[in-house]
Amino acid sequence: MAIELEMLGYAILLGFVQVMLYSVPGIAQLGMGYALSPRDEGKQIGGMAGRLQRAFYNYLETLPMFIGAVYVARSNGALTEMTALGSQIYLWARVAYVPAYAFGIPVLRTLIWTASIVGIFMVLLPALF
Repeated sequence: MAIELEMLGYAILLGFVQVMLYSVPGIAQLGMGYALSPRDEGKQIGGMAGRLQRAFYNYLETLPMFIGAVYVARSNGALTEMTALGSQIYLWARVAYVPAYAFGIPVLRTLIWTASIVGIFMVLLPALF
């Protein structure tokens, strides 16, 4: 299996982990009754659980671009050392982003996010040029 597809698989697993990281403490905050309800009140999770939820939402903003970049590179037969490295940078930056956001480290968080975007471009650009 191509490393880019392997990293994509791990990126999907990371999404499941992130959901668990915020939902378990979120349910503890808001109560099981609220978790089982239609959530019409729109209560917000606070503290670290809320930051973990926002980190997950940020992840959801970048994941489709990563999936698309891997698809385009693979479809064009443009998998290279650069695309392999870019996919690894994306995954590990997204892993590092979770604790950086959870512990509220603003500048580091932004640098890590930037690294993940660079990783996506490293996967996409060889397929386009």
